[in-house]
Amino acid sequence: MNDLSALIEAELASPAPAGVVELAAALADPARDAAILYYGSTLRTGDLTGILDFYRLTRGPHRRGLRGLVERLLWPEVSYHEVETSAGRLRAKVATLPMATFQRAAAGRTLDTTIWARFVQPVQRVWSAGPGEAQEAAQAVSAAVTTASRFAAALGPESGPAEAYWLALFRRTYAAEFRMETTSRADTVVAPFAARYAAILPLAWQAAGVAFEVAGEGLRPERRGLPGWMLPNLMGKPLNVARILKAAFTFDGAARYAAYKVERHTGIEIAVTPWRERHPFLAAPGAWLELQKRRREMARAGALKSK
Repeated sequence: MNDLSALIEAELASPAPAGVVELAAALADPARDAAILYYGSTLRTGDLTGILDFYRLTRGPHRRGLRGLVERLLWPEVSYHEVETSAGRLRAKVATLPMATFQRAAAGRTLDTTIWARFVQPVQRVWSAGPGEAQEAAQAVSAAVTTASRFAAALGPESGPAEAYWLALFRRTYAAEFRMETTSRADTVVAPFAARYAAILPLAWQAAGVAFEVAGEGLRPERRGLPGWMLPNLMGKPLNVARILKAAFTFDGAARYAAYKVERHTGIEIAVTPWRERHPFLAAPGAWLELQKRRREMARAGALKSK
């Protein structure tokens, strides 16, 4: 185990909040799943009142037939869950895909940026089927870090502090993907863990075979042999748009997820009827009209109260 692998394993094995572990255990299917990884904004902030992000890595290939073909082309499968834990009711958005697919994407063997750009960030392994599966997940996350570090060297300055390379990477990947967040989100990703990212970069470059020099208080990587950015950049938005369109028809729990987001941001509760649960895409226009009606009612009530 090299220095980078040891650091990543320590992060993965660090204790997560009890409620997060309970939620992961409730999600896990020991007959199917290899490991579950916890990542994202709630891990960074510790605020469990929002939606927690998990990747569920499964054994075996994608399913057969048309559904399996779509999964192979436009992974992952996305679902929404609410689970009662010792920390109260926790909500999770879960991305599911085979371990082998995750490993390929983490190693940069696809045009997709989403895996290595996310899993170079802090992550915890909150469930695994056994030691072998835990090790597989750790190796894939280490691969994601080395892949991201190679792109950081390619996209960052000629020389500079480690932070400059990570900021360049995250700004470019946020811009390439079809996301609600702006490129300024990169600053909030890096800043809370600046020391971590500074420690990881030289270790990742060593593991990735990227030659570099220490230049004063900064670093200067050798640019030869680094990956190109043109194709991942061109494919980023089309891939994300295609996934969003697929999710409109396959997102398990989409109606409950949307209702929660609406209530959290507007204070308006939208009823999740059985029909809306079964047909979230078809139900979306009606739910939107209901939301607008409720907003007008609230505005009128507020206007009357102010008189």
